[in-house]
Amino acid sequence: MVCCNINCCSYQYQIVALGRGISMAKPSLFKSELQPMAPDLSPERFRGIGSSSSSHHRDLVFVVNPRGANGRTGREWKKLLPYLRSRLGGDCNICESLTSGPSHAIDITREAIREGADAVIAVGGDGTLHEVVNGFFWDGKPVAGHDKETAHSTALGLIPLGTGSDFARTFGWKNDPHEAVERIAKGLRSRIDIGLINGESGGSHYFINVADIHLSAKAGYYASRYKRFGNLCYVIGALQAFMGHSNQDLRIKVNEGEWEICSQVTAICIGNAKYFGGGMKITPNADPCNEYLEVVILQDFKWYDFVLKLHKLYNGTHLSVRNVSARSVRSIEIEDISGNSSVYIQSDGEHLGFLPRKVSILPAAIEMIC
Repeated sequence: MVCCNINCCSYQYQIVALGRGISMAKPSLFKSELQPMAPDLSPERFRGIGSSSSSHHRDLVFVVNPRGANGRTGREWKKLLPYLRSRLGGDCNICESLTSGPSHAIDITREAIREGADAVIAVGGDGTLHEVVNGFFWDGKPVAGHDKETAHSTALGLIPLGTGSDFARTFGWKNDPHEAVERIAKGLRSRIDIGLINGESGGSHYFINVADIHLSAKAGYYASRYKRFGNLCYVIGALQAFMGHSNQDLRIKVNEGEWEICSQVTAICIGNAKYFGGGMKITPNADPCNEYLEVVILQDFKWYDFVLKLHKLYNGTHLSVRNVSARSVRSIEIEDISGNSSVYIQSDGEHLGFLPRKVSILPAAIEMIC
C-alpha cells in the first residue's frame, strides 16, 4: 500500500493505492500555495498545474499515460504544458494524473467523477481513452448515478498523443494537441453513445470506438505486442493473425430477434465510430450520436482478398464488395457454433477474451467536449 498527500486544484487529496483500487478522501479546504510542478513524469501523481484556487473555476483532470507510444506521449505532454497553463490556467483548475500501469486510468477517472470534476481528459492514444471511458461506469451503472443526490455531470475530453487516434478521426479532428486544448477551452459539449459488451460471466465492458470479432480482433491482440513499431504494429499483427486462421460459422441475434447463421465469418466489426486499426474506415456509416451501432460482417475472405481490397477498407468503400454486409443495430449477440471458445473479441484495441458476447448501445451515455 502506498499513501501520499498531494495538492490538487484547491483541495488536498489523500490517495491510497492498493492493487488496482484507489480511494480519495477530500478534507476541508485549506489555504496554501499550490506546489510547483515536478520536473519528471513519475507515476502515482495527481496534482494541480499552475492553476488558481478559485472555487468557481472548472476542475479539469488530465489523465496521462507517460509511457504511451514508447514514451512519446510523456515527452509531448511536457512540451504541451506551458501552452496548457497559459490557455486554461486563468479559467480552470488544472489537475494532472499520471497512470502507472494497466487499468489505472479507470480508477483515476472514477475518483475524479466522484470528487465532482468538471471534465476528465484522456491524454494519449485510443487505449487511454478506452480506459477513461470505462472509468465513467462502475458496477453496470454510470459512476455519477451511484450518488442520487449529485446532479453534476462530468464531461469526457481527449488530447490525442498516442500510437493510434482512430476515434478522433470520426470527428475530423487533427492529431494536434494545441487544437485539442482549444476545444477544451471552448468547453462545448455534446452527448455521445457508448457501446456495452456483456459476457456469460455477467460483467460489463464499455467501448467508445469499435468492437471487433475473430480475425481483426486476433490481429489487434498480436499488434498490441509490437506497439514499439508505431502504426507498423497493425501490419505485423495482421500477418501473424493470418497464420493458422480459419473462417468460422457463427450465430447472431439482432435486436433480440431470432438467431441467424453467418457462415464462414472472417470478421465482425461493430462500430460506434468509423475507424480502427490505424486509420481503416471499417464502419463508414457509424455515428456516435445516432443511437445505433453499425455492424459490418466479412465472410469467406482469403488472405489475397485483403491484399486486393485493402484500399477499399481504408477509404470506406468496401460495403459494395462481395461477401461484405452491413446493418444498423441496437444490440447484437454473437456465438461460436463450434462451442470451442476460440473466437477472439476486442474493443478499442483491447483484448476481451472470446465469444459468446452481447453488444448493445447506450444512447447519449456520456457528455463529450467537442
